[in-house]
Amino acid sequence: MLMRTDPFREIDRAFEQLAGTAARPAVMHVDAVRDGDWFNVYFDLPGVDPDSIDVTVERNVLQVRAERHRPAGDAVETVLAERPTGVFSRHLYLGDTLDTDKLEASYDKGVLRLRIPVSDRAKPRKISVSFDDSGSRQLKG
Repeated sequence: MLMRTDPFREIDRAFEQLAGTAARPAVMHVDAVRDGDWFNVYFDLPGVDPDSIDVTVERNVLQVRAERHRPAGDAVETVLAERPTGVFSRHLYLGDTLDTDKLEASYDKGVLRLRIPVSDRAKPRKISVSFDDSGSRQLKG
């Protein structure tokens, strides 16, 4: 599961949406849903070059990093620039119930999708009960 550990993130998010800076561009929006045995995380990254997207997992910390540039060239004149550019980065803390070794990533229409399976040890399992000759119970896992 995804764990939220920063109680002030919503305040930071509101501020970043209004006042992203060159050093720290506006926030990378994220949705996360569980679909059966899969955990899906969606990152909005419109206009980002897919080659600039970097996804890493270290222990239970997932980091997504991407970069967006303005068009450049001798004939290019910026008339209005409201979309944030620069490096975007987001860290998510993943629970131990997810199998990050089997993480899948795809990028389509400006959305990065990460699929992370729920680990086998986190899934419900049946424990069989056997009885020995004396009538005492023994659990088998």
